Amino acid sequence: MSLSNFATISGINSGSLSRIMNGTRPMSMRELDNITAAMGLPEDYFFSAYVEICLYQSKVTWRRIRPFLYRCADLDRVDCIERIVNNILEDLNYIPMLFDVAEDLFTQKRYLAASVMYRGISVSEKFQHSERLALCQYRIFYISLNEDLDSNYRAATLFEDYVDRLELIDRLGAIVDLAHVYGALGRWNKVDVLAQDLFRNAKIQYELEKENSYLRQKNNRPAYFYILYSHLMRANVCKEHEQFDQALFYVSLYEDTEWIEENTAEANQISNQFKEWAYVNRLLYRLKSGELQVLPDYINWVAEKDREIPLAIHTILTVANQYETNIDEALSRFSNYIIYRKLPNFSESILLEQHSRILTELGIYYLRHKPEMGIETILQGLEFSVNCNNDKNIIRCMTIFEQNRGLSTSDEENKYKYLVNEVKNLHEKNNRYSSYSVLS
Repeated sequence: MSLSNFATISGINSGSLSRIMNGTRPMSMRELDNITAAMGLPEDYFFSAYVEICLYQSKVTWRRIRPFLYRCADLDRVDCIERIVNNILEDLNYIPMLFDVAEDLFTQKRYLAASVMYRGISVSEKFQHSERLALCQYRIFYISLNEDLDSNYRAATLFEDYVDRLELIDRLGAIVDLAHVYGALGRWNKVDVLAQDLFRNAKIQYELEKENSYLRQKNNRPAYFYILYSHLMRANVCKEHEQFDQALFYVSLYEDTEWIEENTAEANQISNQFKEWAYVNRLLYRLKSGELQVLPDYINWVAEKDREIPLAIHTILTVANQYETNIDEALSRFSNYIIYRKLPNFSESILLEQHSRILTELGIYYLRHKPEMGIETILQGLEFSVNCNNDKNIIRCMTIFEQNRGLSTSDEENKYKYLVNEVKNLHEKNNRYSSYSVLS
C-alpha cells in the first residue's frame, strides 16, 4: 500500500504521515488512534510503544500525555498509566495537572486509573502537609473499600491521620465514610468520637455557608445535613449500647429542623427525610427496649420501604430472640428479603455483614421454634461471615454451632469442618498482610 493510500485511509495528511514514519515528528494521540484503526489492530496495540514516544523519543509535553492518559483509562491500560505517572512525577510541576486528571476520572467513576494517579501523587508529596495529599489519601481510601471488613479497617486506619488536613467541605464526607466503616466493624466507641467530630466541623461549615453561598454550592450536601446526621450517628451508637433513653434524646435532636434557615426544595426534602427516620427509629428504640406493642406499627412502616426491610428483619429477629416472642407471620411476610440481594448505592461489605447477622439471628430463632432448620441457617451465617471477614460474627456462629452440635446432620458436620478450615485460611491471609499499606 502506498503512503498516499494509507494517508487517505487513516485520514492523516501525507506530509505529516511521512514525517511521523521518518521519526522527525512525534505523533499525537488522535493520529495514533487513526493509524491503529487503519491497520485493523486493537485500539491499544501500540500503547506500550507510545509510552516510549511520550517519555523518551520526544520532548515530554503535557499536551501529548494528557489525552494518552484518558485513552489508557478508557481501555484499562493501567500499566501504561503507571509508567507515565512514575516518570513525569520526577518533575513536581506535573503534580497539579495530573491531580486534575485524577479528579476528573474519579468523578467519572474510573477508579482504577484514578487510583494509580492518586498513589503516585501521594508518594511525590509524602513529606508535605498539603490538602492535595490529604485528598489523594481520601480518594485512595474510598476506592479501596470492598466487601472485606478487615481490609476496610486497614484502609481506614491508614487514612484517618489525614482527615484533619482535608478542606472542611471534604472533611465532612470523609468523617461519614470512616464512620460507616467502623460501624460495619462494630467499633461503636469510634463511631461516637467521629459523630462528635462531624457535629463540630459541620457547625463551623454551616456558619461559613450562611456568610458565603458559594461555599454551599461547592458541597454535595449542605452543612445542616451533616449536623442532623451527627445526631443520627450518636443515636445509633446509643442503640448499639442498649442506651435507648439516650438514643431517643438524639432522635429528638435530628427530628428538629426548625432552626434551618434555608427554605428550598432540598432543605424540605432533607427535613422530611430526618423526620421520617425519627418516626421509625423512635418505634425501633421502644421496640428494642421491650415495648412489643409497637411491633405491628414498625412492621407496617417497614413493609412500604423496600430498602429498609433487610435491616428491619435483623431488628425484628433480635427482639424476638431477646424477648422470646413468635414472629413467624412477619418472617412469612418478608420471606423474599431473607435471601441475599445486592442493592444500588449500598456498600457490598455492609450488605454482606448485615446479611451474616440476619442469618445468625434467624438461626437462633429457628433453634427455638424450628430446630430442624437452625443448624443449617447458622452455617449459612458462618459462610457469609467468612466471605466478609467478620471475625465477631464468625466467633458467634461457631459458638452457637458448638453449643447445638448434637442437632447437626453428617452433611452439616462436613460443611462446618470446611468452613472452619476457611476461617483458618482467612486468618493466615490476614497475618500475611498485617503490614499492608495503602501506598504500597
